Amino acid sequence: MLSTRDIVGMLKENDVLPTQQRLMIARVLFERHQHLSADQVMNKVNTGKDNVSKATVYNTLGLFARKGLVREVIVDPTRVFYDPNTSNHHHFYNVDTGELQDIDVSDLQISQLPELPPETVADGVDVIIRVRNATAAS
Repeated sequence: MLSTRDIVGMLKENDVLPTQQRLMIARVLFERHQHLSADQVMNKVNTGKDNVSKATVYNTLGLFARKGLVREVIVDPTRVFYDPNTSNHHHFYNVDTGELQDIDVSDLQISQLPELPPETVADGVDVIIRVRNATAAS
């Protein structure tokens, strides 16, 4: 878990003004390695006496993603997770439980990308492998 001083330093290093609300959200995101949706972040942030609005949570998560502090992992059009692990890696998504789990980049080999559209460069490859619980699949 990062200290408040560490979180303030991380935000400042990434040109993010460390407001009280942003610090509350960052504490939740960086308290341990986890993948959280915006609603989960909001529920965890709002367990104390101070409350943060839904708009502030969404805006802050978007800001953190733009600044490279978290990765947005879009598992389907209605489900976005925020991942504090910004290193190159992939994910398993359990459709039954809604859990997201990291896959080390070395555990998945991609031998070749298709030809890119003209005047573009690859910016990354995100692989999400959707799984189901074995008992639910039968």
